[in-house]
Amino acid sequence: MVVTYRDPVSGRDVTVTNEGDRGEMITAAWEGRTVGVTHPRGRPHAYGFTDTPQPPTRGLGWPTFALFLVYAGLVVLAAIDEGWPWALIGFGGPFALLGAVQLPGAVRARNRRVASLSAMEAVPGKVVAVLKDVTVDQDDGSTATTLTPVIAFTTADGTAVTAFCTHHLPNPAHAFGREITVHHTPTDPADFTLSPESDLRSRHQDVTLHALFVALFTATATAGTLLL
Repeated sequence: MVVTYRDPVSGRDVTVTNEGDRGEMITAAWEGRTVGVTHPRGRPHAYGFTDTPQPPTRGLGWPTFALFLVYAGLVVLAAIDEGWPWALIGFGGPFALLGAVQLPGAVRARNRRVASLSAMEAVPGKVVAVLKDVTVDQDDGSTATTLTPVIAFTTADGTAVTAFCTHHLPNPAHAFGREITVHHTPTDPADFTLSPESDLRSRHQDVTLHALFVALFTATATAGTLLL
């Protein structure tokens, strides 16, 4: 894969490839696709790729984790001093509230995916390679083998796409040369699946599990309150 981007400091175009360890793995590529490129200021050749460019985060991950540890410690102290039902309330209540707040978002994400799947186009494709990666454990010498099928398909508007396919492909070790049907979003060929039905079931299961966790934590907090 060859990528050209403009260095914001010099204003010059820089052309690079994805050889070596270059940030995130680009799982689908076609001529003209836009990908994210990151590099230190003034060092355009120390670059890395990102498959889905995201805006900068606010850096609140570690402070939030530290706050959670403080809260967990206070809950443990309350459980020791006042009785173990406070542990049920202290952990069950906030997690139930957090899950309840996030549940509508999970439902909306499921609905968006359902709409996306229903709008997908079906095109013929083919497994053009099966990459084999063997990792050796330095401690005991055991090996782990990872197989990654590579598929190729052409969209309805003539865009030739090459992509890794790690889901819904039975018996990947013997998939080379297999003819397949690829379902992809018309505006983004990187959003594809070999089995829309399986993707749909997975989305429904995600919402169901989310709702079950909310019910479980709510029951935990309720039990703690009743036991006080």
